[in-house]
Amino acid sequence: MIESVRDIMIKELLTISENESALKAAQVMTEKGVSSLIVLADDQPIGIVTERDFIKKICLKELKLSSVRVGDMMSRIRTSASPDTPIDVAVQRMVNNRIRRLPIFENGKVVGIITVTDLAKYLRTILLLNNTLSSSLLSQSNVENY
Repeated sequence: MIESVRDIMIKELLTISENESALKAAQVMTEKGVSSLIVLADDQPIGIVTERDFIKKICLKELKLSSVRVGDMMSRIRTSASPDTPIDVAVQRMVNNRIRRLPIFENGKVVGIITVTDLAKYLRTILLLNNTLSSSLLSQSNVENY
C-alpha cells in the first residue's frame, strides 16, 4: 500500500531561473505540457511559477510577457515535504497553505513535487482497491451463506 509521498511524487521536474522572462517560462510550460516550473536562484529552489501566476500577475495587469521576470511573478515556496512524509501529512500541509503543488526536498535539493492531480489519482486507486476488496468480501460472504 502506498504510504509516503515518495510513491506518488513526480520526479521529473522542470526548472527555470528567476532571471528568465515570463515569456520563456510560458514557452517551456507549453512545449513540455506542464502547468508549473520550479524557480531557481543560484541553483537553489526559491519558488514556483504556475498557470495561475500568469493569470493573476500578468494577464489581469495586462503586462507584456517579455518584460516580466520569472522571479517577479512566481509564488514563494511556503511549505514542503520530504520523500518519507506520509501522504496524509502532505495533504494537510497543502490544505493549510492553500496550495495545489507541494515541492519534495531531500538533502536541501528538490527531488519531486506532488500535485492535487497526483492526490486524486491516489484517492481513485484507494477507492478502487476498497471497492474491489469490499466486493470480493461481499461475494465471499454471499457464497458462505449458501
